[in-house]
Amino acid sequence: MEQKAFIKVTCSILTISDTRNLTTDTSGKLIQSQLELAGHQVISRVIVPDDATLIKQKMNDLATNGSFCLITNGGTGIARRDITYEALFATIQQEIPGFGEIFRMLSYEEVGSRAMVSRAFAGFSENGLLIFALPGSSNACKLAMEKLIIPELPHLIAERQK
Repeated sequence: MEQKAFIKVTCSILTISDTRNLTTDTSGKLIQSQLELAGHQVISRVIVPDDATLIKQKMNDLATNGSFCLITNGGTGIARRDITYEALFATIQQEIPGFGEIFRMLSYEEVGSRAMVSRAFAGFSENGLLIFALPGSSNACKLAMEKLIIPELPHLIAERQK
Protein backbone atom coordinates (compact mmCIF):
# COMPACT_ATOMS: atom_id res chain seq x y z
CA MET A 1 0.00 0.00 0.00
CA GLU A 2 1.36 3.41 -0.94
CA GLN A 3 2.14 5.93 1.78
CA LYS A 4 -0.43 8.70 1.37
CA ALA A 5 0.90 11.54 3.53
CA PHE A 6 4.48 12.73 3.24
CA ILE A 7 6.47 12.26 6.42
CA LYS A 8 9.46 14.56 6.89
CA VAL A 9 12.25 12.45 8.35
CA THR A 10 15.05 13.78 10.55
CA CYS A 11 18.32 12.28 9.30
CA SER A 12 22.02 12.14 10.05
CA ILE A 13 24.82 11.21 7.66
CA LEU A 14 27.95 9.38 8.75
CA THR A 15 30.82 9.07 6.31
CA ILE A 16 33.27 6.34 7.26
CA SER A 17 36.65 7.10 5.74
CA ASP A 18 40.31 7.47 6.61
CA THR A 19 40.88 9.86 3.70
CA ARG A 20 37.86 12.16 3.37
CA ASN A 21 37.00 15.38 5.16
CA LEU A 22 33.84 17.52 4.98
CA THR A 23 35.19 19.30 1.89
CA THR A 24 36.16 16.17 -0.06
CA ASP A 25 33.20 14.04 1.07
CA THR A 26 31.27 14.03 -2.23
CA SER A 27 29.12 11.05 -1.23
CA GLY A 28 28.01 12.64 2.04
CA LYS A 29 27.19 15.88 0.22
CA LEU A 30 25.19 13.95 -2.39
CA ILE A 31 23.21 12.10 0.30
CA GLN A 32 22.48 15.38 2.09
CA SER A 33 21.40 17.08 -1.12
CA GLN A 34 19.09 14.20 -2.09
CA LEU A 35 17.47 14.14 1.35
CA GLU A 36 16.92 17.90 1.46
CA LEU A 37 15.55 18.01 -2.11
CA ALA A 38 13.05 15.35 -1.06
CA GLY A 39 11.93 17.49 1.89
CA HIS A 40 13.74 15.71 4.73
CA GLN A 41 15.86 17.37 7.40
CA VAL A 42 19.57 16.64 7.80
CA ILE A 43 20.66 17.61 11.30
CA SER A 44 24.17 16.20 11.19
CA ARG A 45 26.84 15.18 8.67
CA VAL A 46 30.06 13.89 10.19
CA ILE A 47 33.09 11.86 9.21
CA VAL A 48 34.70 9.13 11.28
CA PRO A 49 37.74 6.99 10.42
CA ASP A 50 37.55 3.26 9.70
CA ASP A 51 37.66 2.26 13.37
CA ALA A 52 34.93 0.02 14.80
CA THR A 53 34.93 1.65 18.25
CA LEU A 54 34.70 5.17 16.82
CA ILE A 55 31.98 4.14 14.34
CA LYS A 56 29.82 2.61 17.09
CA GLN A 57 30.44 5.60 19.36
CA LYS A 58 29.43 8.09 16.66
CA MET A 59 26.37 6.02 15.72
CA ASN A 60 25.26 6.07 19.36
CA ASP A 61 25.86 9.85 19.54
CA LEU A 62 23.79 10.38 16.39
CA ALA A 63 21.02 8.10 17.69
CA THR A 64 20.53 10.42 20.65
CA ASN A 65 20.51 13.69 18.67
CA GLY A 66 16.93 13.33 17.46
CA SER A 67 17.56 11.47 14.20
CA PHE A 68 15.16 8.82 13.02
CA CYS A 69 17.39 7.77 10.12
CA LEU A 70 21.15 7.34 9.84
CA ILE A 71 22.70 6.92 6.41
CA THR A 72 26.31 5.82 6.39
CA ASN A 73 28.64 5.68 3.43
CA GLY A 74 31.95 3.90 3.17
CA GLY A 75 33.47 0.74 4.53
CA THR A 76 30.96 -1.78 3.13
CA GLY A 77 33.38 -3.56 0.78
CA ILE A 78 35.82 -6.36 1.55
CA ALA A 79 39.12 -4.52 1.96
CA ARG A 80 40.84 -5.09 5.30
CA ARG A 81 39.88 -1.56 6.46
CA ASP A 82 36.19 -2.04 5.47
CA ILE A 83 34.63 -2.68 8.88
CA THR A 84 31.32 -0.81 8.68
CA TYR A 85 29.38 -4.06 8.40
CA GLU A 86 31.08 -5.58 11.44
CA ALA A 87 30.71 -2.36 13.45
CA LEU A 88 27.05 -1.63 12.72
CA PHE A 89 25.24 -4.78 11.62
CA ALA A 90 25.39 -6.18 15.16
CA THR A 91 23.23 -3.21 16.28
CA ILE A 92 20.42 -4.17 13.89
CA GLN A 93 17.38 -5.56 15.68
CA GLN A 94 15.15 -5.78 12.61
CA GLU A 95 16.93 -6.15 9.27
CA ILE A 96 15.42 -5.05 5.97
CA PRO A 97 17.08 -7.74 3.82
CA GLY A 98 15.40 -6.58 0.61
CA PHE A 99 17.40 -3.35 0.69
CA GLY A 100 20.77 -5.07 0.30
CA GLU A 101 19.37 -7.60 -2.16
CA ILE A 102 17.79 -4.99 -4.44
CA PHE A 103 20.75 -2.63 -4.10
CA ARG A 104 23.14 -5.35 -5.29
CA MET A 105 20.77 -6.27 -8.13
CA LEU A 106 20.60 -2.64 -9.31
CA SER A 107 24.37 -2.28 -8.85
CA TYR A 108 24.93 -5.39 -10.95
CA GLU A 109 23.12 -3.68 -13.82
CA GLU A 110 25.63 -0.80 -13.57
CA VAL A 111 28.95 -2.40 -12.57
CA GLY A 112 28.52 -6.09 -13.28
CA SER A 113 29.76 -8.85 -11.02
CA ARG A 114 31.72 -6.40 -8.82
CA ALA A 115 28.36 -5.71 -7.15
CA MET A 116 28.65 -9.00 -5.23
CA VAL A 117 31.31 -7.60 -2.88
CA SER A 118 29.01 -4.89 -1.53
CA ARG A 119 27.86 -5.51 2.02
CA ALA A 120 25.30 -2.68 1.98
CA PHE A 121 22.45 -3.27 4.42
CA ALA A 122 19.51 -1.60 6.14
CA GLY A 123 17.49 -2.14 9.27
CA PHE A 124 16.26 -0.74 12.54
CA SER A 125 18.72 -0.66 15.43
CA GLU A 126 17.93 -1.62 19.00
CA ASN A 127 17.11 2.02 19.78
CA GLY A 128 14.75 2.39 16.79
CA LEU A 129 17.14 4.22 14.47
CA LEU A 130 16.67 3.33 10.80
CA ILE A 131 20.16 2.66 9.41
CA PHE A 132 21.20 2.45 5.77
CA ALA A 133 24.83 1.42 5.23
CA LEU A 134 25.98 2.37 1.73
CA PRO A 135 29.26 2.04 -0.14
CA GLY A 136 31.50 5.11 -0.31
CA SER A 137 31.19 5.48 -4.08
CA SER A 138 29.15 8.52 -5.11
CA ASN A 139 27.59 6.51 -7.95
CA ALA A 140 26.51 3.81 -5.50
CA CYS A 141 25.11 6.41 -3.10
CA LYS A 142 23.21 8.13 -5.92
CA LEU A 143 21.72 4.79 -6.98
CA ALA A 144 20.65 3.88 -3.43
CA MET A 145 19.21 7.33 -2.74
CA GLU A 146 17.28 7.71 -6.00
CA LYS A 147 16.00 4.16 -6.45
CA LEU A 148 15.51 2.93 -2.88
CA ILE A 149 15.89 5.33 0.04
CA ILE A 150 14.10 8.48 -1.16
CA PRO A 151 11.09 6.57 -2.55
CA GLU A 152 10.64 4.43 0.59
CA LEU A 153 11.91 6.48 3.55
CA PRO A 154 8.54 7.99 4.61
CA HIS A 155 6.85 4.61 4.22
CA LEU A 156 9.46 2.84 6.35
CA ILE A 157 9.11 5.40 9.13
CA ALA A 158 5.28 5.23 8.94
CA GLU A 159 5.35 1.43 9.17
CA ARG A 160 7.62 1.56 12.18
CA GLN A 161 5.25 3.95 13.98
CA LYS A 162 2.31 1.55 13.73
